Amino acid sequence: MPVSKKLADALTNIINQHNVTSDAVTINFRDPDYSAENGGFHPVEIRIEKKDSTFQICYITDFCFVGSGYTAELAKDLDFDFQAGVFQNLFGVFPIEQATDVYQIWETNFLHYLTVFESYKIKLNLDLSKHSSGVISKVNNKNNKQGKYDA
Repeated sequence: MPVSKKLADALTNIINQHNVTSDAVTINFRDPDYSAENGGFHPVEIRIEKKDSTFQICYITDFCFVGSGYTAELAKDLDFDFQAGVFQNLFGVFPIEQATDVYQIWETNFLHYLTVFESYKIKLNLDLSKHSSGVISKVNNKNNKQGKYDA
């Protein structure tokens, strides 16, 4: 399944902005206003690992609330597992090749929410070899256009 240059560039920029030196990073994108009651932009998690000298996307997971009221829970809505070669949604697990159209639509929407609406708070979870895990956060949302960095 082809990942666009636009997404690769966006992820590379995030990694470079935070001077990531670990061989693996999980990037979480969260809309602080997203809730079961009010909706919003789905949370997204992207896992990237370095193979040789190149970062590769392991998986992309888009989450949504399932249920309503106090029984609502966050669940995987779309899961593109590039390493296992499978696509999962609320209806089952399928070969990833069957999700090409869904992926292209998802990626276009995600990039628009990320770059145009600036809807997400971005958090990086680093896998540091022989060290404890590190967490770096960047707030980048409609209320904070310039971004705030927390370490």
